Amino acid sequence: MLELRRLRLLRELSIRGTIAEVADSLSYSPSSISQQLSQLETEVGVPLLRRTGRTLKLTAQAQLLVTHTETLLEAMEHAEADLAGTMSKVAGTVRLAVFQTAMLALMPPVLRELREKYPELRVEMSQQEPADALQETSSRSFDLVVAEQYSGHSAPHYASLDRRVLTHDPIRLALPARGAKGNEDFDRVTQLEHAATLPWVVEPDGAASRHWALQACRLAGFEPDLRYETADLQAHVELVQTGNAVAMLPDLVLRSNLESLRTVDLPGAPARTIFTAMRHSSTKSPGIQAVRNMLHAQPGMSDADDSVILATPKDFDTVD
Repeated sequence: MLELRRLRLLRELSIRGTIAEVADSLSYSPSSISQQLSQLETEVGVPLLRRTGRTLKLTAQAQLLVTHTETLLEAMEHAEADLAGTMSKVAGTVRLAVFQTAMLALMPPVLRELREKYPELRVEMSQQEPADALQETSSRSFDLVVAEQYSGHSAPHYASLDRRVLTHDPIRLALPARGAKGNEDFDRVTQLEHAATLPWVVEPDGAASRHWALQACRLAGFEPDLRYETADLQAHVELVQTGNAVAMLPDLVLRSNLESLRTVDLPGAPARTIFTAMRHSSTKSPGIQAVRNMLHAQPGMSDADDSVILATPKDFDTVD
């Protein structure tokens, strides 16, 4: 009889690529992972791993077992969701992954309402980059993710995940409020092209928002002066407020800082898409659905406001 725990370790190795990463993800020691995989090889009677240089590759038999493990895990998740659906109360633990803006602007009222309505439901929340969060939700480290993507920069697609648009969040050019001493160059900006000679703050290299902002500037005819770099959008706000930089920021970040900032609309009225995703096999889970439904029921979200723009095919373009 094959043991599902060991099969899941093999599946994790197929996803993460190295025993060290599997150990880090599951909080096991690498030696324990290696021992369990060796035991699994003994149980099945065929080699499951082969070493190529310094890396381990799964054999064809191992890949076959991984496919069956996916089916088994989905079946177990369906069973757990069906069982939870028979209970009179929504309870248990939901593991939620969110990006920074969502943690700051969306989650506080949601968590408060969930605590009031479902006191026996525990929500564990972790700030994660969208691409990582989607992968981890697909691999079952999280139950639900709130993620973002920019036009032309689709977030990774996983067939195992059910994605649903939460809202479209407009993006604008953010500048310091007019009138402060030394901010004359900022005060003259009334369209994107006027910011060509000003210092910019952007997210680190590799972030979709950074690449999108660069393309917007280049389409406007200039190469921005990328003076400051940070993934913390609150730091972006501080640098703009104090007259040190300009930035392209979404409305969810701007709305609590409108008195200290000035905004300029961008050509084409761009917006990022914010969406939720959960595994298809857990869509009947009362706890996970309770969290997701509460998010979508918030003011301005897709289920709460019929005026919100509906998703278009480009919102969910797939990527390799």
